[in-house]
Amino acid sequence: MTEHYPLNIIMVEDDAGHARLIEKNIRRAGISNTIHHFTDGTTALAYIFDAEEGPARNGPALILLDLNLPDMSGTDILKRIKDEPRLRRTPVVILTTTDDKQEIQHCYDLGCNVYITKPMNYESFSDAIRRLGLFLSVIQMPDVN
Repeated sequence: MTEHYPLNIIMVEDDAGHARLIEKNIRRAGISNTIHHFTDGTTALAYIFDAEEGPARNGPALILLDLNLPDMSGTDILKRIKDEPRLRRTPVVILTTTDDKQEIQHCYDLGCNVYITKPMNYESFSDAIRRLGLFLSVIQMPDVN
């Protein structure tokens, strides 16, 4: 019998300040799950698909994904996740500064579950992330099998 790990939160965010703010506000909402932070798509995909405790081998997970990464597009990562049968139900929340309507539509077409545009000023961004933390504390996760 395979051991299943508790729900992991995977954050793919290259901006260290944004990552700290996201984690701080998730914690403020009372969520204590492990957060695995990756600053690029290559490392994140290796964890998601290949790590023993990663979601492809031993989910479940919730993925917080920035679209603007240094090595690849977040939409490429989203597509890879949603094309993989073992990961298809994994919730993916897009957190990005991109508010282009076509990009938003494209992400939903690829299977993202929530798309959040990061406000540019600190107070609005902090408030949006606090609300995300509260949202994450009440959502129901799908069965990965």
